[in-house]
Amino acid sequence: MDATLAAALDHARTQDGCITTAECKRIGLSGKRVAWLVRHGHWIRLHHGVYLAASGAPSWRQRARAALLHAGRGAALSHESAAFARGLTTIAPRTIEVAVPATRRAKSSGGVRVIRREPMPPSFGRLRAVAAEHTVLDLLDRAQTVDDAMGVITRAHRARVAPWALREVLASRSRVRRRQLVADLLAEADAGIESPLERRYHHDVELAHELPTAQLQVRAVLGGQWTRADRRYSAFGVRVELDGQLAHPDGRTDHDTWRDNAALVECHDLTLRYRWSHVVSRSCETAAQVALALGRGGWTGTPRRCGLACRLPIS
Repeated sequence: MDATLAAALDHARTQDGCITTAECKRIGLSGKRVAWLVRHGHWIRLHHGVYLAASGAPSWRQRARAALLHAGRGAALSHESAAFARGLTTIAPRTIEVAVPATRRAKSSGGVRVIRREPMPPSFGRLRAVAAEHTVLDLLDRAQTVDDAMGVITRAHRARVAPWALREVLASRSRVRRRQLVADLLAEADAGIESPLERRYHHDVELAHELPTAQLQVRAVLGGQWTRADRRYSAFGVRVELDGQLAHPDGRTDHDTWRDNAALVECHDLTLRYRWSHVVSRSCETAAQVALALGRGGWTGTPRRCGLACRLPIS
């Protein structure tokens, strides 16, 4: 291997294995040599003037790096691509979305969508991406349902995106779709609602049927270990655990069973455990069951029907 090719490969390693025609030219590697490397399978052409200096299928990160090189000066990963790069989601998007300042023009390419933005949000990182708090607001703008929007916010909280930063970005944007809803969802997340399922329980089970409001995310030591209850009606000895897909993809775990038993033995708390279908599809029946448990614990109130079609049995 000659020194020029070695220098090109060294430079590509600083960019996840990617390099541009212009960079090759500065190093002294001719276009004819690059074409030979591609033709013989040593390099792969990813976009016009952008190459992967290796053989084999590129990784998502390499595709993202190539997209940034293709889009040029000031480009940054945006929306779902920024979310994946910043750990806000675990699903790698098939199409790489790249934002560029509105004053620049860059063409979309195979597997790459270029978005011109004004103003261009702040971006940084070795794999340059729009800042996390701005990315969260971008995703909220695309959310199709309230559940989707709550999912975006709760994932952001789990990724430790500062709530104050989200509120600051919300206030700074002149145009936000469903601004008041977004503000309300941020407030609910700050209050301790940590998933779309928990929000559904609060609105569709508790509020809709006028049940007492539980304490959220209650920490306690049970059996010598720290535990946390999604909901606790401490005055009535009832806990509610909401087994959503994010935290409980396969349902109740051995640890959950141990915790439920410890709550009963040590605190005399009854644990009720619900999944998405119980809260969303059978909210009235769930409310009736919770009301019965609360009543046995001393609650003297009466749940109300949530509407004409409510399936809550009233004695």
